[in-house]
Amino acid sequence: MKDQLCKALVLENRVRLYLVKTTDMVQEARNRFDLHPCACAALGRSLSVASLMGSMLKSEEEMLTISINGHGPIGSIIIDAYHDGNVRGFCSNPHVEDVFYGPGKLNVGAVVGTNGTLTVTKDLGMGENFSGSVELQSGEIGEDFAYYFTLSEQTPTAVSVGVLIGQDGNVVSAGALIIQMLPDATETDISICEHVLEGLKPMSTIIQEYDDSSLEELAHDLFEDANVLETKEVKYSCPCSKQRMSRALSTISDAEIKNMIDVDHGCEVTCNFCNERYTFDEFDLQEILEMKHAS
Repeated sequence: MKDQLCKALVLENRVRLYLVKTTDMVQEARNRFDLHPCACAALGRSLSVASLMGSMLKSEEEMLTISINGHGPIGSIIIDAYHDGNVRGFCSNPHVEDVFYGPGKLNVGAVVGTNGTLTVTKDLGMGENFSGSVELQSGEIGEDFAYYFTLSEQTPTAVSVGVLIGQDGNVVSAGALIIQMLPDATETDISICEHVLEGLKPMSTIIQEYDDSSLEELAHDLFEDANVLETKEVKYSCPCSKQRMSRALSTISDAEIKNMIDVDHGCEVTCNFCNERYTFDEFDLQEILEMKHAS
């Protein structure tokens, strides 16, 4: 099964269910940044939840940026998420030293830290952005996002997210689940959801088990009356380009650009979000200078 995202309403449309498989997405992040296992798990969990959060946006013009900084050794995690569920993101220290709870069980909270915040900034295309921030609870990502939804967006929410890393450092499986109570949810609905969550296997295990199936099938197995609204493919996607990098270079001073031409004979620009490198030779830089002063 390719990476995909599924939205559904359950329990007679009183509860929202979001599911996403992100194995390929997280593997691409791992490849792009040479992520070590703990960094891969931390960034991968964040990308997975961000994909679901992006899909909650109402229009193509909207996007959100997630910033997680618990002042742990991984540094900051920054992610952009889009309306279609596609995401891009990075962490400050992709080679952070691994910490384990026990044999083979990564301690993500130890590298993320808890002395900091999770901040979500939404660009709704209205000039002024909406921003909500909460204190990190565990640094394990899932619990922190659940706390954000409940406190900042006043929506009772359960989050399950997981990334399984193989012994070779590659991503075996990754995905996330979000369950949200709608205003008309009953106490019985809450009890049913709690029962489902109590019996839930680790999310990475579930994604493995449903690798040959669809997320729609998983939705129906979790809730018999699941009303699937949408299923679509998602991916790691960065809109950077040489043209965009040219515009960024045009914002620096003429003197700096001339120095790059005369001394360095060109430059290389790297995108923070996807690690793509763009090379500009002397002719490219001279063209940028001329475009700056074209009337």
